[in-house]
Amino acid sequence: MASSSQSAAVTEAEERTETLPSQKREDRLRKFRELHFKRNEARKLNHQEVVEEDKRLKLPSNWEAKKARLEWELAVDQMKKDCAARGEDYDRVKLLEITADDAERWERKKKKKNPDTGFAGYAEAQLRQYQRLTKQIRPDLESYERQREECGEDFHPTSNSLIYGTHVPTKDGIDRMAEDVEKQIEKRAKYSRRRAYNDDADIDYINERNAKFNKKAERFYGKYTAEIKQNLERGTAV
Repeated sequence: MASSSQSAAVTEAEERTETLPSQKREDRLRKFRELHFKRNEARKLNHQEVVEEDKRLKLPSNWEAKKARLEWELAVDQMKKDCAARGEDYDRVKLLEITADDAERWERKKKKKNPDTGFAGYAEAQLRQYQRLTKQIRPDLESYERQREECGEDFHPTSNSLIYGTHVPTKDGIDRMAEDVEKQIEKRAKYSRRRAYNDDADIDYINERNAKFNKKAERFYGKYTAEIKQNLERGTAV
């Protein structure tokens, strides 16, 4: 009986000693498979990121702005459809979502916007100049009230009034007008696009268009033709 129990204990010990290395081997193989799987997953993610980066580099520089603009337009269209389905006014719903700070900022931006759209005609240019000059005028309210008291009913003349031509401007008013005219002359002379004509320059053109062409040719090829011009002027050209 004792011998059978001893043999059973020995057999159990042998099985335990055999199971321990096999379990360690299984654990190592499992860890190896996990590492192999993680390596493949990382390789796959890196490849996807490289492909996405290559796509981003091939896109235009303003792609992000265009994308944001398209998304905003899609959102606006969807909002219009929702408002139309509910029977609401889109402009009214949009105004309800605007805060007071945003409205004030947009008003300031609108005021800063340059209304000058460029030359469209002499009448429009003259009107813009008139508006620009009148904005600089600061009226003298004291002189206005004093003149209205002196003239009485003739301050607003009619066809029967005899006040026309009797007003004499003050010296300060004449000085301000002269100063303003001088500023306009100085500004026109400074920003004039027409170049001054040089009487001492050589005339090598037949009209203004040919003069512009010669200047452009001189700018690009002048250093190569300088010696030829000098020889032609001296009469020693071969």
